Amino acid sequence: MLPYWRLSAYYFSYFAFVGAFAPYFTLYLQSLQLSATHIAILMSLMQLMRMLAPNLWGVLAERTGLPLPIVRVSAAMSLAGFSAFFFSTEFVVLFVAMAVMAFFWSAALPLVESVTFVHLGEQGHRYGSIRMWGSVGFIVATLALGHLLESMPIRGLLGVIAAILGAIFLCSLAVPAATPRPAGRDGGSFGATLRRPEVRALFGACLLMSAAHGALYVFYSIHVVELGYAKAFVGWLWTLGVVAEIAVFALMPRLMRRYGARDILLISFACAVLRFLLIGWGGENLGLLLFAQLLHGATFGAYHAAAIAVVNRWFPGRLQSHGQALYGSLSFGAGGMIGGLISGYTWDTIGPAWTYTLGSAFALAGLAWLALGWREDGRRLVDSA
Repeated sequence: MLPYWRLSAYYFSYFAFVGAFAPYFTLYLQSLQLSATHIAILMSLMQLMRMLAPNLWGVLAERTGLPLPIVRVSAAMSLAGFSAFFFSTEFVVLFVAMAVMAFFWSAALPLVESVTFVHLGEQGHRYGSIRMWGSVGFIVATLALGHLLESMPIRGLLGVIAAILGAIFLCSLAVPAATPRPAGRDGGSFGATLRRPEVRALFGACLLMSAAHGALYVFYSIHVVELGYAKAFVGWLWTLGVVAEIAVFALMPRLMRRYGARDILLISFACAVLRFLLIGWGGENLGLLLFAQLLHGATFGAYHAAAIAVVNRWFPGRLQSHGQALYGSLSFGAGGMIGGLISGYTWDTIGPAWTYTLGSAFALAGLAWLALGWREDGRRLVDSA
């Protein structure tokens, strides 16, 4: 039977960490009087490790056939690495602590994604209903912390994040193992799959999509606060985006059957072009700012659900862990690192508006690469078995 609630609990706690970390940890680093460049370097370590670690762990999981023990060890070591933040504010110590935490934390999700799809089997369309609980966890953490930080010292954020990392470890113990089915006629070598033009186009476009989001994940909260909005409102803005994401996840089975993955991805990239222009140039207008956050349902929700479904189909059987790891490392890893580091440099030189405009340019380049490099119909590629 599908361990729906145990998988959902893991996603809830995992993305509760993201909801506590992504919107607010830059505010903690800013409170230490770190420069924008230093903040970008520290935050980009998350993306750097998501580029390196998942492939290492994915290969290990593929060779041993034991992804869950790796997930559990990584959860424990993530907490151990983060604990160093309690004892020092020196940049070198912060750098090492972030690197250790990010190296182990980034190992887990691609492996859990592959385990989830094995449990789902022929019910792959139900992935969105499980992943949705991750979005709920994000919302709970973001809203609760947004209000807490109005009265709680920013350093209290460290204790909350540590507690969530502990919850991730406990939930990882509850996730049951799953045995992947033989690849059957979908079998093939990893290298042969990567040589397909549509695969290269997808991964390249995903890298650019994450680069487009670089300034959002590093500087969005700082940007909104500097525009004059309250910290609690920052939490509501992040929550609005994730509510839109949840709605899209719920609709994805219907959307995938009707439009196919390729068309959904193209629309998502087009929405990203618009979204970052609105954030950069229209942030002082509340209506535009709210509309831009609603577009998160497309620029992350629809984009990620469609991309991960395609990766799951293109990398079957024992290739699945490796394929999911490559998707995560190239997109959220390399792309996120590139976007984060560039935004750290441009934020103080050309300003927020042009930094977000550069994000739109990344999304536009990804749109062109995907449209030209993947010309086959997404419905046939995803739904064929």
